[in-house]
Amino acid sequence: MRDLESLKAEVKKLSTKATQAKMDLHDLSEDLPANWTSILEVAQKAYDAFAVLERKRQELNKLERA
Repeated sequence: MRDLESLKAEVKKLSTKATQAKMDLHDLSEDLPANWTSILEVAQKAYDAFAVLERKRQELNKLERA
């Protein structure tokens, strides 16, 4: 079983990464139509970051309830 404190730290790092990915997507959208070819790449990075964050948050919630 994972250490609760290390999992909290991991969730915090992932949250920061997801927030940065969100901001990158937002910045790209403001600059459209420039760099429109990178939409899929930037969106996929944001999607992946939030998917990992959600899984880790669920893992943390289960660990905290145990």
